[in-house]
Amino acid sequence: MAELVAVFLFIGVVAYAVLGGADFGAGLWDLMAGGAKRGREPRHLIDVSLAPVWEANHTWLIYCLVVLWSGFPTAFAAITTTLYIPLILALLGIVLRGAGFAFRKATVRTEEQRLYGAAFALSSVLTPYCFGAVAGGLASGRVPTAGNGDAVSSWVNPTSILGGILAILACSYLAATYLTVEALHRDDHTLYRYYRNRALAAGAVTGAVSIAGIFILQADSPRLFDRLSGPALPLVVLAAAAGLVGLALLRAKRTIGTRVAAAGAVALVVIGWGVAQTPYLLGTHLTINEAAAPNSTLAVVVGVAIVAAVLIVPSLVLLFRLSGRGTVGVGDRPFRGAVKEGDRGAGTQGSPAVTARGHRDAGTAGGPASSTKGGGDQVPAVPLDRTAVQEEPRPRWVPYALCAGAVAATAVAGVRVVRRSRERTRYGRKPTGTAN
Repeated sequence: MAELVAVFLFIGVVAYAVLGGADFGAGLWDLMAGGAKRGREPRHLIDVSLAPVWEANHTWLIYCLVVLWSGFPTAFAAITTTLYIPLILALLGIVLRGAGFAFRKATVRTEEQRLYGAAFALSSVLTPYCFGAVAGGLASGRVPTAGNGDAVSSWVNPTSILGGILAILACSYLAATYLTVEALHRDDHTLYRYYRNRALAAGAVTGAVSIAGIFILQADSPRLFDRLSGPALPLVVLAAAAGLVGLALLRAKRTIGTRVAAAGAVALVVIGWGVAQTPYLLGTHLTINEAAAPNSTLAVVVGVAIVAAVLIVPSLVLLFRLSGRGTVGVGDRPFRGAVKEGDRGAGTQGSPAVTARGHRDAGTAGGPASSTKGGGDQVPAVPLDRTAVQEEPRPRWVPYALCAGAVAATAVAGVRVVRRSRERTRYGRKPTGTAN
């Protein structure tokens, strides 16, 4: 049971690395986009790409924290009492990043946009570095089982620094790849070349740092090095191959499979780290079985994880699909294929053409300007037929009822499991002083 819960935990780690990592990497490219004029178009693509999904990806972080403290409370206590500095910095970065991203889109003054943009970009670099440093501290065995380890050396060491740098580079590679595909979907060849060159550079630098990191791990974390060059070696080789395939697809201007190859490369690296740590949770000590909670608790965790997967995964898949089609966040993103070129400037019968909310006029940062056509009639930057996005109203009580039913079923199952465990414990022991 403990191994199953550990697998569920690591599934969440991989999902957060692949999905949330791309969001953090977009902040790095936002930071390096240049001034207000030169970086307007790259930043606008980042804004409209992240707007529908950036908050949803943190679901996996919450999932990982809940499974860790419920399924492995000893490890959770050891980690939080030793690595509390990078964890606090990472959580602070997540808050500042979200605030900066939201307020930058809502402000109109250039000075305020720069302030909030700097908060968003710098936090997007700080947070993955701290998470990578935490992983390095765990992998190198610098977190004692009893907790309360050295608050500085546990995350300021060669392995943690390597982990933090690799986390930033991997996030930047993912983000640049996703943005390259997004630019191709929009038929924006200028932004395609812009982000393709950065994705290729990020992939090459990530590979070079990974090769150099072999010598760092050999000197600072010998067990991790031995495991990566042993049982986890096939995963490392597959990760390198997936990275090369992703770079080749980028150069070939392909959209199908490019994001899958990039995400697969990062996921295989994270999985390789997990295989290298097995059977330990803290790198060199405290095995999974030693850190696990009682079986009754683990059974509840497994049940909740399954229910969460049934409820959350389809919702996230639908969100990403709608976002990819342009039907989510219509105020920030045009539809692809919804309006023909000849229909630009003309609305549907009985309703005028409208522009999408959030696209700014000429002179404002982040949005394309409207153009004129013919006798001076203004053509909206993003023609949108409101009837194309309106659907039949659905009963609002259905999703609430489904969620309530799933929560109630999970609670009932958990109570039954705990009650049976207590009954076995109570009646399995013989009362003292009784004869055989």
